[in-house]
Amino acid sequence: MANGSYEYQKPDSCAFVIFGVTGDLTHRLVMPSLYNLAAANLLPERFCIVGIARGGMPSEKLRENLLEGLRKFATRPVEDEIAKRLLQCVTSIEADPKDPDSFDQLKSRLEKLEANRETGGNRLFYLATPPSGFAPIARQLGRVGLLREDGGAWRRLVVEKPFGTDLASAKALNDELLKLVTEHQIYRIDHYLGKETVQNILVLRFANGMFEPIWNRHHIDHVQITVEEKLGVGTRGSFYDATGALRDMVPNHLFQLLSLVAMEPPARFDAHTVRSEKAEVLAAIQIQSEAEALQNSVRGQYIAGRIGDSGLPDYRSTRDVNPESTTETYAALKLTIDNWRWAGVPFYLRTGKALGLKRTEVAIKFRQAPFAMFSCTPVETLAENYLVMGIEPTQGITLQFNTKVPGPTVRTDGVQMKFNYKDYFQAEPATGYETLIYDCMIGDNMLFQRADSVEAGWKAVQPFIEAWKKAGHHGLQTYTAGSDGPTAAAELLTRDGRSWRKLD
Repeated sequence: MANGSYEYQKPDSCAFVIFGVTGDLTHRLVMPSLYNLAAANLLPERFCIVGIARGGMPSEKLRENLLEGLRKFATRPVEDEIAKRLLQCVTSIEADPKDPDSFDQLKSRLEKLEANRETGGNRLFYLATPPSGFAPIARQLGRVGLLREDGGAWRRLVVEKPFGTDLASAKALNDELLKLVTEHQIYRIDHYLGKETVQNILVLRFANGMFEPIWNRHHIDHVQITVEEKLGVGTRGSFYDATGALRDMVPNHLFQLLSLVAMEPPARFDAHTVRSEKAEVLAAIQIQSEAEALQNSVRGQYIAGRIGDSGLPDYRSTRDVNPESTTETYAALKLTIDNWRWAGVPFYLRTGKALGLKRTEVAIKFRQAPFAMFSCTPVETLAENYLVMGIEPTQGITLQFNTKVPGPTVRTDGVQMKFNYKDYFQAEPATGYETLIYDCMIGDNMLFQRADSVEAGWKAVQPFIEAWKKAGHHGLQTYTAGSDGPTAAAELLTRDGRSWRKLD
């Protein structure tokens, strides 16, 4: 994390309480991130990890369990001394929201542990649980007073996505949590915002005088946001069939990218101002009727195919998936933003599973320059002007433009200027959660969604949810696993005289 001579703020002493400590999220992301923070000396001086296990587990056994997971999922070789120092902070406590008395016991044990570890009463509660556990756990924490900020100590609640399954459920969850804590105490975490290249969108736009003056409808033709995965649904059939690509990816990951690309310049670079601008641009997304939503979207479901050397069966053949399922594994949308900067500029979003490439990128397509002086050059040979921000797997920025081909006549060809992070910066492999967990501990919520942002995102996708539900099988496209997705997705742009950028 630390780079060069920059001095990072040391977090306050605190207790880091993990609900779902034996789960996949904790093993894959939370503990490897805490290990990386420990290796960078960015954990508090006085610190303890409290693992909440519903079935009960001795502390020593929990430490062994976490060490096994750390060795399996760490992003770098695990050094015994660092791992030992981190895991000796771990204590196991049994608690279950279905057993209210267990939270009274949790409070008593936690207060004793805090006194022993001298953490000052600061508490970070990380809900690494299924969404169904968010409200019941928070309710019990609030009932016993563990979320109340008093005596100068802070209390923070970290909530994983998905935050709701539609507009109504997101509002209900926000209302429930905000009865127990204030907005500044809630950290709605989206791991996409922990990626360096995502955060770099802000820097690219607002720290470079060459870009911001042309970042508007006068110079930009359209924007493409792509999040594509090679993996199928795998063992998540039950979850995915109740969720689908739209709910799983668009209101969170893709809208986070959209808000960074489309937001107005913040007056100050602080959490409140930045989050307000992001919320405002999401609220400016035009709300479509259900008829418009059907016209401006494509949904697809993969059928059997090959991805690399491996075969993948039909989505409907996946374990725990309804054989008659109409759940989409691919979604493409056309959205517009009703404000001065983006009037008339379409935003095309696409995301899907079981595709030929794994790729996340934002592509800014600039308007075609007048080509009268190149009238002898066929227009179709002029390269399109794109600024592409690669997020996964390639991390960097590419600018595509036209230049003269060497020779006695004027011929043009498209070329690219490329910046790759790995060529300029030395960085240890990371999970993407390190920055977010560190920010939770220092109280910087700039990279976390506010309630109004969450609800604005769901409000924008709600017409698509309703329209697709009513349409059922009608209009559901199929695409072969390992392909580029349904052909109708290309038609979504073709009718506007545009095309998706070809992914390398």
